[in-house]
Amino acid sequence: MFNSPYTNVYNPQASLDRINAQINELERMKQSIPQQMTQPTNLTQNFQIAPTNREVIRYANSFEEVQRDMVIGDTPFFSKDMSVVWIKNTKGEIKTYELAEIIPKDDKDIEIEMLKAQINEMKGMIQNAKSNDEYVDEPVEDEKPTNVPIHKSSTKKSK
Repeated sequence: MFNSPYTNVYNPQASLDRINAQINELERMKQSIPQQMTQPTNLTQNFQIAPTNREVIRYANSFEEVQRDMVIGDTPFFSKDMSVVWIKNTKGEIKTYELAEIIPKDDKDIEIEMLKAQINEMKGMIQNAKSNDEYVDEPVEDEKPTNVPIHKSSTKKSK
């Protein structure tokens, strides 16, 4: 009777012990993970700030003032009225430029400029015409016309 398959009843205690052991192991793993993440790693952060020339606008009153200033890179210097710009490089070479404001033109301004150009062209044509007419006012020389036939009267009488 002891060897009967029906008498051997399933014992859940072994399974419960195994499950509890796995839960305990998972709990230990769970507790060890935050400790590993909270341990700081040895980091060395080195920041080297490179010199920059990021000023918006540098002003100068004269060429001599630009010569005196030391620059790290190509640097523009503007005059107070924004009509001149000096660009100085690290070698001390300075280039000077004149600035002019560009005003956008609308259709009317373009038409006005075209008409002014036409007027100036016509004035030039008038000046050229006047210079060609210099010889018109000169007196005409006494010349015999070449297209008029000249008949000399003969001394012989014709019969």
